[in-house]
Amino acid sequence: MTTTAPKGLEGIIAAETEMSFIDGTQGILEYVGIAIDDLARNSTFEETVFLLWNRRLPTQSELDAFTQDIRSRYQLPAGLEERITTLPKTAEPMHMLRTMVSSLAMFDSDPNQNDPDSARDKALNVLACAPAIVAAFDRHRRGLPVVAPDSSLSIAENFLNMLNGEKPTATMAKALDVCLILHADHGLNNSTFSARVVISTMSDVYSALTAAIGSLRGPLHGGANEGVMRMLNEIPTVADADAFITGKLERKEKVMGFGHRVYKAYDPRATYLKTLAKQLAEDTGNQDLYEKSFAIEKVMEDAVAAKGIYPNVDFYSATTYHCIGLQLDLFTPLFAISRLGGWSGHVIEQLSDNRLYRPKADYIGPHDAPYIPIAERG
Repeated sequence: MTTTAPKGLEGIIAAETEMSFIDGTQGILEYVGIAIDDLARNSTFEETVFLLWNRRLPTQSELDAFTQDIRSRYQLPAGLEERITTLPKTAEPMHMLRTMVSSLAMFDSDPNQNDPDSARDKALNVLACAPAIVAAFDRHRRGLPVVAPDSSLSIAENFLNMLNGEKPTATMAKALDVCLILHADHGLNNSTFSARVVISTMSDVYSALTAAIGSLRGPLHGGANEGVMRMLNEIPTVADADAFITGKLERKEKVMGFGHRVYKAYDPRATYLKTLAKQLAEDTGNQDLYEKSFAIEKVMEDAVAAKGIYPNVDFYSATTYHCIGLQLDLFTPLFAISRLGGWSGHVIEQLSDNRLYRPKADYIGPHDAPYIPIAERG
């Protein structure tokens, strides 16, 4: 008698990690033991990446050196920007990002080195270049000149400056930085698993991160915040939100941004983000958008909170991304920029105690089937 594993490997432990801990019942997410809300309120994305890669917080001098190292790598390799500006303007940004991250290997004189120092070095290159890749492509497709990176700015500030052609307000930069922190890691999700599977073959860092981007592009994984924004755009006014959501519930349709495969309590990533989204909406004249979101949450709270269905991180990140000037199809690429921090940490962790992933499949087909000559087949 064969034992069938749960579909999607749900509940199967496939790796050990010191990076992030999730308790979906209690609504807990920790990075190396530190509550995600504490990091969102007090840390920066750069410090969070250091934490994930080193399993500890840095000293001030370590953080300064790490930050400076990242900033020194902002500039795209010679030839890559030109390649981006020759791409079709109709290309999907996630397809573009996946291809350009893979292309970074072409500019590495020794792309296959997987010792700890080399893996970190390559991961830093990808993390530093990804914002410039996304921003350059978006400027290109809008017929605007590409904005050079500014090494005096943080990752969040630099991305928004390259994207919009002007330095962001403090609130915009803080909101994006918080989003980057909140999305940086989340256990052994599909894209993280993809990265670990690829690097377990002793392939290269670029291949592992490219595979992860390909996984995140799937609508069942990384596209939820896009769905939230589409839903908000379908609701004409704040006054229409109640009837719109009630109708969806009556038709048993999914309300985007609510519920999570892991969390059965309020998503801990959404708590502070909700406050930031409100402030950002006020600062950018998007109060109606936030008020629609709040009205939706109230309807859902009354209807389904008792069933453990609460807003997830995608719900208020959609409002945040819109307010800082992102086009809808840049939501998932921004998610990828953030998650590069976590993916790279898992790649480094996998390499430190590697074993090739080689699960078994339970064969359920026929046995002893005859080979029928082609002339005799009906």
